[in-house]
Amino acid sequence: MPTTMGAAFAVHDDAFLDVLGPAPRLERLIATDAHEGPVYAAAEDALYFTTVPRPGADGPVVAIRRLALATARLETVRAEANAANGMTLAPDGRLVVCEQGSRTAAAAITLVDPGSGDVETLVDAYRGLPLNSPNDVVVARDGAVWFTDPSYGHLQGFRPAPRLLDRVYRRDPRSGDLAVVANGFDKPNGLALSPDERTLYVGDSGAIHAPGDYDPRRARQVLAIDVTDPRRPGRARPFGPPVPGFPDGVKVDTGGRVYVSCDPGVQVMHPARGLIGEIAVPGGAVNFTFGGPGRDVLLITADDAIWAAHLNATGTRP
Repeated sequence: MPTTMGAAFAVHDDAFLDVLGPAPRLERLIATDAHEGPVYAAAEDALYFTTVPRPGADGPVVAIRRLALATARLETVRAEANAANGMTLAPDGRLVVCEQGSRTAAAAITLVDPGSGDVETLVDAYRGLPLNSPNDVVVARDGAVWFTDPSYGHLQGFRPAPRLLDRVYRRDPRSGDLAVVANGFDKPNGLALSPDERTLYVGDSGAIHAPGDYDPRRARQVLAIDVTDPRRPGRARPFGPPVPGFPDGVKVDTGGRVYVSCDPGVQVMHPARGLIGEIAVPGGAVNFTFGGPGRDVLLITADDAIWAAHLNATGTRP
């Protein structure tokens, strides 16, 4: 049975009241090892996610799983998904997956058929050099694929030394060419496009390099980048205050507010007013996505459970 939490919402600015609406609530949907990559498939009323990594001979063992929200039925789509992390939906309904790779398998952005589990590689290199360990991905309305590529795999011991900088990339939907959108990060992590797709938000989670290697003096902030012309992106600028712990997932709602998962739960920031509110999640939040028929439910992965925060705000398409 869902567990409803009554004191999960902290208001820092009255603008957060528009997000909450008259009857916000937080409930636990299911206990499971949901870690990263949550993506809601509206046609199925289902949530796809990647599992908590387990030790393997060549690197972390991660599965892609599916939760049917109406029945709470869990099923495995791909049992060994090459250390999959972030995911989103492609226009054709396939999953776009950040595969971090292993000591023997290449890192890549792939397309996974959720029905058959068939895999197609979209990109695995930049100018002939292998990707590091892609972390998160978003698909724009024009079909362009934007993704972050930090070197976490190497720092955590399952990928070779990086040959590329930690960057954000964009794959052109027509030519297939890969272009660098932004440099200068410590560890680019979650990312999201504003509703008008003129601003790219990127969380830099450099404060954490590996288990046991956390330094709050390193980067732990969301940055905003003007991408009006993707061929000539603007400079990254700080957006909001430093995040407790470090930023992981990043999403936006149709009102342009930015949501960030971190140690306590999910923080909500307003473009003009900064931090306006927080959603506390027991044990903290790893990642999240908007879902439900009205796209007004935050579906939150927390390593040991999936939570649902019912709100008044509506998420943009994944």
